[in-house]
Amino acid sequence: MKNILVPIGTSKNASRHLQYAIDFAEAFGAKLFVIQVYNVYTRAGTMIKVDKIIERESLKTLKRLVARINTKGVDITIKVLKGDLIDTLEMACKAADIDLLMVEPRTTSVKDEVFLGKTSGKIIKHTQIPALIVPEKTVFKPFENILFAVKSALLRKPEALNPLREIKMTFNAKVNLLLVKTTFYKPSDFNLGEEMKGITDTVQKTENPTTYQGVLQHQESIKPDLLCVVRRKRGFFTKQWEKNVILKKEFSSKIPVLVLSGLK
Repeated sequence: MKNILVPIGTSKNASRHLQYAIDFAEAFGAKLFVIQVYNVYTRAGTMIKVDKIIERESLKTLKRLVARINTKGVDITIKVLKGDLIDTLEMACKAADIDLLMVEPRTTSVKDEVFLGKTSGKIIKHTQIPALIVPEKTVFKPFENILFAVKSALLRKPEALNPLREIKMTFNAKVNLLLVKTTFYKPSDFNLGEEMKGITDTVQKTENPTTYQGVLQHQESIKPDLLCVVRRKRGFFTKQWEKNVILKKEFSSKIPVLVLSGLK
């Protein structure tokens, strides 16, 4: 884990989120890229160019934010970028060879019943970059017990496990694999290849309508401090996150959630 990108919004949690990102990056000796993305839609005939104003003020805001935080010697690059959110993030991730996105659930101050706001939900749903969702007010501590929940352990992209593998190695964490048998189950889904066997310490099987319900059933007994799930076209986030805004009654987590790109 060498390069981590942190999109910053205007939420009251921004300072805490950035401090968490710095603490996390320090543990890996990683570089941190702190960015803010904006887009401007002007009326026809508008003479005032606001791009430079927004860029200048946003950059000042980011610099003030970083100045208030203990950076612990972490290499931090600050950027303000203009463009479509997803396209701009993907471009930035490719240019900086980003290994992980670190996202706060709500990048703006929205209602308490919301777990993922529109921007955060859009980032998780529409990008294929591994991401770590860090709940508000979470203080960084090394992970010890990870719940890795999947409905299929078939692995055709070994590199998809890299973020989980690096977290396990860095913190000497225990990975508990939960195989969830859903309506779409195929016998081959529970076949563990060498890569999957090598990263997991325990394996448990369960039968639930969805992977998320499997997590709810078993998280109390496993007591994880990190939940790991997989982003699929028809997977963990399909029903919960068909829209970008996610209410806490639909999905919520009090611990960080590592979202891997598709295994297949």
